[in-house]
Order: sequence, then C-alpha cells, then structure tokens
Amino acid sequence: MRRNLLEYFKKMQAENPGFFYAIQLDDENRMANVFWADARSRTAYTHFGDAVTFETNSRVNQYRVPFAPFTGLNHHGQTIIFGCAILLDDSEASFVWLFKTFLTAMYDQQPASLITSQDKAIQTAVSQVFPDTRHCISKWHVLREGQEKLANVCNAHPNFQLELYNCINLTETIEEFENSWIDILDKYDLRGHDWLQSLYDARAQWVPVYFRDSFFAVMFPNQGFDGTFFDGYVNQQTALPMFFRQYERALDNWFERELEADFDTICTTPVLRTPSPMEKQAANLYTRKIFAKFQEELVETFVYTANRIEGDAAISTFRVAKFEDDQRAYMVSLNYPEMRANCSCQMFEYSGILCRHVLTVFTVTNVLTLPPHYILKRWTRNAKTGAGTDDRGVDLPGEESLTLRYNNLCREAIKYAEEGAIAVETYNIAMSALREGGKKVAVVKKNVAKVSPPGSQGSGTGHEDWKTSTSVSDTTPFLWPPQDEVTRRFNLNDTGPPLQSVADLNLPRMAPVSLQRDDGPPGNMAVLPCLKSMTWVMENKSSTPGNRVAVINLKLQDYGKTPSTELEVKFQLSRVTLEPMLRSMAYISEQLSTPANRVAVINLKVCNSKPDLCNRKK
Repeated sequence: MRRNLLEYFKKMQAENPGFFYAIQLDDENRMANVFWADARSRTAYTHFGDAVTFETNSRVNQYRVPFAPFTGLNHHGQTIIFGCAILLDDSEASFVWLFKTFLTAMYDQQPASLITSQDKAIQTAVSQVFPDTRHCISKWHVLREGQEKLANVCNAHPNFQLELYNCINLTETIEEFENSWIDILDKYDLRGHDWLQSLYDARAQWVPVYFRDSFFAVMFPNQGFDGTFFDGYVNQQTALPMFFRQYERALDNWFERELEADFDTICTTPVLRTPSPMEKQAANLYTRKIFAKFQEELVETFVYTANRIEGDAAISTFRVAKFEDDQRAYMVSLNYPEMRANCSCQMFEYSGILCRHVLTVFTVTNVLTLPPHYILKRWTRNAKTGAGTDDRGVDLPGEESLTLRYNNLCREAIKYAEEGAIAVETYNIAMSALREGGKKVAVVKKNVAKVSPPGSQGSGTGHEDWKTSTSVSDTTPFLWPPQDEVTRRFNLNDTGPPLQSVADLNLPRMAPVSLQRDDGPPGNMAVLPCLKSMTWVMENKSSTPGNRVAVINLKLQDYGKTPSTELEVKFQLSRVTLEPMLRSMAYISEQLSTPANRVAVINLKVCNSKPDLCNRKK
C-alpha cells in the first residue's frame, strides 16, 4: 500500500508541481497516516479557507479506505475540497500531525472556523494546532442517533421533530434555546432521557446559537446535511486503486461545476424585484446564488418596520419587527457616520450576508447602497481575483483538456515564481506582470463567456427560473442526517452506457415508485419524448411546511402521432414524496451534464386518489 501511494503521489507531483503530500510513519517504520492536496485545492483554500469542515464519516461508516477530507464552500455555495487524509491511526498525536501538515500545505493560514465530528482526540488536537480558530462539532454528527434514540416519541407525536428542529436551528439567543429545550422536555415528559441530557450537556459545542458571533459561511439551517464531497464516488467497498481514480473524478466534477457557475454568473442577468439601488449593486457584485439569498433578505424588508428607541441621528438603536408579528423584535444598533450596524440576530457575523433587519434600518435611514465593509469578497464574483481560470475554447474539447490546461499553467507559474522570488526587484516585476496578466485574462474570459456560455440557451435567465433548481436542503427542515434514512449505494464503474440496474446506484427510493435505468421502456408503455411545460401551485400556504402540498401540472407533447398531440398530467406532491424525487433529479442532472447528447427517460407512476385508479405516464 505504501509503495502504491508513493508511486501515485510522485506521478501527481510530476504532472502538477503544486501537488503536496506527506506521509507519517509509526515506530516500526510503517505508514500510519497520509495527507495530500493538489494545486487546485490549495489555491481554493487561499480564497475560501475561512470556514473549514473536517469530515470523518468514512471512519464512522467503516469504509475500506478510511479517508477524511477537509472541505469548505466556494463563492457559489458549492462544496469544495482543500485536502484529504487517509487515517490508519486515530490517536491524538496523529490528529496533531495531520492538522499541522494541513496548515503547512495551506501556507500556515488558519481558518476562522472549523467544524469536526464529536471526537475527544480531534478536539484536543484542534485546541493545540488551531488556537485562534472557532471550533464546533457538526450537529449532524451529534444527531445521527436521533431517529433510533427517539423513535417512540417521534411515532407517538408527529410534531415533535419539527419542534425540536425549530429549537435547535431557529432560536436566536442562548436564553431562547434553553427555554425552548426545557419546554420540549416538559411537554413530552423527557426530563429523564439520558441521550437528550448528554446533548444538552454538550450544547455549547454544537448548537448553532452558541456560534452565531463567528463566521461559518452558513446560509441555510440545513447546510451540511447532504453527505460529503465524495458522495456518489466512493463507498464502503471502494479499494485504494479505485479510490484515487474516483477522487480525481470528484475533483474534476467540482472544477467543472464551479466553472459553469462562474459562467452562469457572468452570462445571465438576475431578475430585480425592487427599484432599490442596493439590489442592483448586489446583482453586479455577488454570484448568482449569494445574490439570491441577499435578494430574499432585501425583499423581506417590505414587511418590517423599524422604530428608533434610543440615540440620536449619529448613533441609534432601532427596534425592528415584522408588521404581522410585532412581538418578535430584533435590536439593530446603527453608527450612521461609520455606516456600521449590528443586529441581535447576528446573521452577518456567521454568514457574511446582511440580514433583513439591518437592511430595514438602512432603508429608513436612507442608506441606499451597501457599505464596502459589508461586501465580503469571498461571496462576490471576483472572489478569485488574481487566479487564472480556463476558457472553454473549442480547440481543446473534452473534460481531460481542462485538467491538462490547468496543470500546464501550474507548472509554468511555479517556474515563474521560483525565478521571481530571487530578489525584491524581480519579485516586484513578476508581481506586476501577474496582475496585468490577470486583468487581460478577465477581459478575455468575459468575451468568451458572452459567445458561448456552457449549458445555457441564452442570456438573461431570470432569477425565478434559477431558483427552482435550488437544493431542497436550502428550504426543507431536516432534523436527522439523511444518512440514517437512506442506504447509500454507489456505482463505481459508470464510465459508459449503464449496464447495472438502479439498485446499484446511490439513489434514494421514491417509494412506492421504482426508478428505472435507460434500458428502454416496458413493452406496454408508449414513449412521450417531449416535456413541453411544467407549472405548479402551492396549497395550504399558511400551514407548517410539513403539511403543505404542491400541485404539479405537466404538459407532454407526443410527436409519435400525426398530428402530434398534447397530454396533461396533474398530480400532488408533499414534502415526503418531493425530497427523494429531488435527490433523484439531482443525480439525473449530473449524468446529463456530459456528454451533451444524453437523454433521460423518466417513469412517473401517478395514482388517483381512488386506489383502483392508477395511471403511468412517461
């Protein structure tokens, strides 16, 4: 194993001089732990290494390769990887070595925050190596046993999970959380529950409200629920040779998705929903996903009021409350000369995006544009200023060419850096040339994007169209980690036309609907090749999310008949049925991304409210 690893690492370093690796040996000169990071990951860390998650799910789930990645979020809110370790030893000393090695690879730049699993050895090592980093435990790791430990309560009381979810994720002060927790214990007679008591004793290490004053790049309560960076690439049965092949595929997929999101930000114009100059400013600054979150906060200001309760024209405190819910108020302090505001919800502190409460105060005090100190560069379209990105030239087709171009640039850049660092004079000239080159690349990138944005049928796609593709994790309450609900299976050999059945894939089941691969339709089913349109309406909008229902209307055009005919299918979806469907659609979307000529054939089995009336549409 050690020889194979060394050969692989030397090969990677020869192809890409920015590739970093380190191997820790035990007392008997055997390999104990390994860490590596390629140039793309190390560069990404310089831009987005302020919030890091260290995942050890493979150790918990007994993978054949006990890998542990360091991940984060880029400026599009996409999961990215900074480095990866293989841990054969999980002692405190090993984690100290790993974290120190990680820092060395990342230019000794400590993250602002670090999320890890609930492990004493990890916690001790973090305190030694990252003394200035805000450390917390992943709530998904803490809650992973929840369904088993609280099964009786959940079955007997349907509202229990939602109440506990709101207590953990939506409380905004420590006092509010603790009061809500006690109320739940009393309501459901859980005062003597040992597992819940252990969670409460460790609350300061994992409950979000205790960390709202620190930056974690968090935009949604459910962030982090959807597994790891490598979901769909490796599993419990993945052996070492296949692991590295899948690791490279995962990195290439990340790089492609980030480039597509970059082009989408450049080439499409979001739909503005207000006449506010601040909204227009934000649309030009932020990436599409971050702008969507900011826009949501800005639009909400129309239903909030702000009343000055103390202070003068220079420094004031405002009470901000929703028009229909005046009892729940937020305190916003504003220093008008410095254009600085602080809200009791602390959204900007932990997410880097201004909340609706501060924006409401800005509105009533005539602050019409975002002050510069409230625009975090890491969320903007220029977050990677100074780093080159690939064009999508037609002369170099295929996925491999992108990686090849990147590696070539890295090799040349490192040679350039070695020459430029010799003296102060050469350094200044080299740095000036790099900045000038970066400006030229940005201009060319913009021109290329205007000609051929990837995956786009034209510019000007509206925000509403884009928002429909937002992950369900952004909006739907999940209390327990989905890993406890779904058996994860993977197909590691999906390099050509699929031969396996869907049971081999990592797809949540839409029970009782069976998912079918594109082996062709059953003999008794007509194929309708064209989805013409889809519309929907929401029922029970005023009820809790768990009770809402979406009514979906599909219009299908059958070109197999002459003349072609239009069919209409209408059906209802609840949250329970929508979640697995969205996960399946996410997989289908990934498979359709390349090559361009792939087509997905989807079976919908729609049942009438009367049990004996069922129709299947395709």
